[in-house]
Amino acid sequence: MRLVTFGASIACALALGGPAAAQTVSIVTTPAGSYTNAAGSAIAKVLIEKAGLRAIVQAQAAQALIAVAGGVGEFGMSNNFDTTFYANGTGDYEGQPPKKNIRNAATLMPYKVAMHVRADSNIRTVADLKGKRVSSGFNAQKTIGRIIEAHLANAGLSYKDVVGVPTPNVVRSAEDFESGKVDVLFFALGSAATKQAAANVGGLRVLPIDDSPDAIKRMQEVLPGSYMLVVDPAPAYDGITARTKLVAFDMVLSTAIEVPETVVYKVAKALYENKKDLAATFAPFNDFDPAGIAKPVVGVSYHPGAAKFFQEAGIQPKS
Repeated sequence: MRLVTFGASIACALALGGPAAAQTVSIVTTPAGSYTNAAGSAIAKVLIEKAGLRAIVQAQAAQALIAVAGGVGEFGMSNNFDTTFYANGTGDYEGQPPKKNIRNAATLMPYKVAMHVRADSNIRTVADLKGKRVSSGFNAQKTIGRIIEAHLANAGLSYKDVVGVPTPNVVRSAEDFESGKVDVLFFALGSAATKQAAANVGGLRVLPIDDSPDAIKRMQEVLPGSYMLVVDPAPAYDGITARTKLVAFDMVLSTAIEVPETVVYKVAKALYENKKDLAATFAPFNDFDPAGIAKPVVGVSYHPGAAKFFQEAGIQPKS
């Protein structure tokens, strides 16, 4: 059993009430208040209540897969393109050796991400960000910089066309937006951070993306596996007042080959069977399609424990 060596979220409190003999697993996420942290906490609750596991959420600023590959955490919240890059030493990890022990445990719901501005801003499109102040660097979360770069590419821009304001991670960039240091906030739709920002700056407005074939191609060249998704207004989504075209890509739960097959099997089974409970804790899980839990991630295979459950449940990989 691995020892937890750094901060746990509120899921830790839930875990303390679990069976004393239960297997302990950790789920590594981005910092508290982020989209993946909230999703990880929902998963931890289901694993405690439905899978008989003692699940603890580890919130950290660095890439979750670093902890998983190094044996510090059993599971990590990530996305399809970053998992591909990290496991294979490509993209933002070019020059690093492949992490051959990384495996998929489950494909979850789509990330719906967006560039937000203040509701009274004169910035109306992503193209209007030319010459504006945009968070950059993201040395602790390079994937965020890539997603912003994909938004800019969609509009025919790059970081060379904006004023980059260095930041270590997405949470700090949100703080910079609220304090007026940058003109736009990148964050997942429906996250706690966007709600806080909306309250603090007097409301938000989401910038739509261009859905023309050339614009989508430019976006996908930067962000492989991404796609355009149309989102309708909903109480959970600050900044959406009409049908809006956004960038989307898939959230995945990653693990390592060293994690016992029985543990990964229990996790895959609990996720597949308990969408309602997941969504009750974190509403974006309403978009989770259990039938797509085995959706392939390029260059990364599924853990034998997950594959065993998929086979028994008759789930076919869904592209």
